[in-house]
Amino acid sequence: MQYRNDKQGRPLSILGYGCMRFTRKGTGIDLDKAEQEVLAAIRAGVNYFDTAYIYPGNEAVLGEILDRNHCRDQVNIATKLPQYLVRSSADLERYFTEELRRLRTDHVDFYLMHMLTDVESWRKLEAVGVREWLGAKKASGQIRQVGFSFHGATGMFVQLLDCYDWDFCQIQYNYMDENSQAGRAGLQAAAARRLPVIIMEPLRGGKLVNLLPEGARRLFRESARGWSAAEWALRWLWDQPEITCVLSGMNSLEMLEENCRIAGSVRPHELTKEDFALLDRVKKEISRQVKAPCTGCGYCMPCPKGVDIPGAFRCYNEMFTENKRTGRREYWQVVSLRREPAFATQCVGCGRCEQHCPQHLPIRTLLREVDKALRPWHYRLAGWVSRKYLFGKARREP
Repeated sequence: MQYRNDKQGRPLSILGYGCMRFTRKGTGIDLDKAEQEVLAAIRAGVNYFDTAYIYPGNEAVLGEILDRNHCRDQVNIATKLPQYLVRSSADLERYFTEELRRLRTDHVDFYLMHMLTDVESWRKLEAVGVREWLGAKKASGQIRQVGFSFHGATGMFVQLLDCYDWDFCQIQYNYMDENSQAGRAGLQAAAARRLPVIIMEPLRGGKLVNLLPEGARRLFRESARGWSAAEWALRWLWDQPEITCVLSGMNSLEMLEENCRIAGSVRPHELTKEDFALLDRVKKEISRQVKAPCTGCGYCMPCPKGVDIPGAFRCYNEMFTENKRTGRREYWQVVSLRREPAFATQCVGCGRCEQHCPQHLPIRTLLREVDKALRPWHYRLAGWVSRKYLFGKARREP
């Protein structure tokens, strides 16, 4: 296992354990199987374990495994404040206390504001005293480092970096998301501020392994490297020294062994021009299925009416490169749950975006298709209810 340092100079394993995908058994988690896998990871040198308040049964299982095997002090626990549920300062303490109880610990090593999507979501927390609360928790040692996980656009991510003296951050990033969400530009902005970056969804939830088109599979098979699709994706990430730790939802010993093997041998900047050329061909094979050939460059932004144009096109494409449910869920996270709405239907047809699009896309026409596909009536209804719950009262959606 190899390690890269956190903000305090302590070593973190470059491979982190994403506990969200513990194998489920019946209505709960298969504790015995999860225990075997967690202990094997610790023996292999993994020292970063990621969970969250809203992952069903997840914190409790991790806490029980670490407690009954007396290995809490060998690992760093990362868990998350469900900021979207916080309404008062009392909620901050209530959720955190419950997490400590579930995890059977007296402190959390890495504590994240879960799924910040924009600056407004952070401002809401500030309004209920999160700065002072975090300061007190850090002073007492109950929270060692504070960060946030992010789903949103690059520009908003960069703004969030400057909202607080963060110790780390967590972003979705892989070779297909190089220019979406926080993206490479966000990664480099965090690195410029000397912030450790934790990577989630390195395989897009396994889709860069299990749902690859045959053309992409063939390119990997024919490569002299002999790497699996998963190894290509992980090596692409670890080739970048700005990345501190890559989370993997390892739910088999075989997957764990493969990932640990890679994490023990990989080095930054070892991929060749030929390797990057192959990955470019793979991306083209995947992208052949897209409906809107948007590169995520952002030249069309900002939209004067607030539409997240690259985000909308990316989610629309995921409906065809992956499946409808994936694209709609992503749109839900990235667009629907913002305090300030960014729906495609906010487009008034001014055409400013098309004047700046390097791909010369018919953006106004595509946006009409996008909203119809991504927000059928039941998604619109669910989105309205969610926004009303999250933000007190929903703004009228177009």
